[in-house]
Amino acid sequence: MQVSVTDAKGQLTELVRRAEAGDEVILTRHGHAAVRLVPIKAMPDRKGRRALMEAARAVGVAKAKAGPSAARSQDFLYGDEGMPE
Repeated sequence: MQVSVTDAKGQLTELVRRAEAGDEVILTRHGHAAVRLVPIKAMPDRKGRRALMEAARAVGVAKAKAGPSAARSQDFLYGDEGMPE
């Protein structure tokens, strides 16, 4: 999309939002392209997001430690008769 600098003054927030979403926004001066708005950080594509999620899962699995089963995790609260101590 092309917008004159004069028109862009009143809609800068919306133009920035569109550029961040991946739309190409070009500001023109006297009918000639002058500036292109682009996001600083490119939005990851589907493959990039998937790779990021798989890496996060792998880190989580590597950090996970085996512990007592959930059924036995509170046994210390009860005596031999099964009553709270």
